[in-house]
Amino acid sequence: MKFTVRLGPRTCKALDHLPGDVRSRVVRRLKALEADPRPQGSVKLAGAEDLYRVRVGDWRIVYAIRERELVVVVVRIGHRREVYR
Repeated sequence: MKFTVRLGPRTCKALDHLPGDVRSRVVRRLKALEADPRPQGSVKLAGAEDLYRVRVGDWRIVYAIRERELVVVVVRIGHRREVYR
């Protein structure tokens, strides 16, 4: 099953503002989520019913999985210092 990764306007803007090398690594990770939304190293966030995160160096991608629709909704992309605020 292949999932569709969706980014809202806020996450698109965050992606656009990442440094070039980080952006390319994040985009690769987002494409990998299409094939496997729960890759090795992904963590279900405590206190959140359906949110997961994956690491890309010091950067984090926070997302929700909609199994029935085969959609991964990216909620936040940001540096580890800021993404959980």
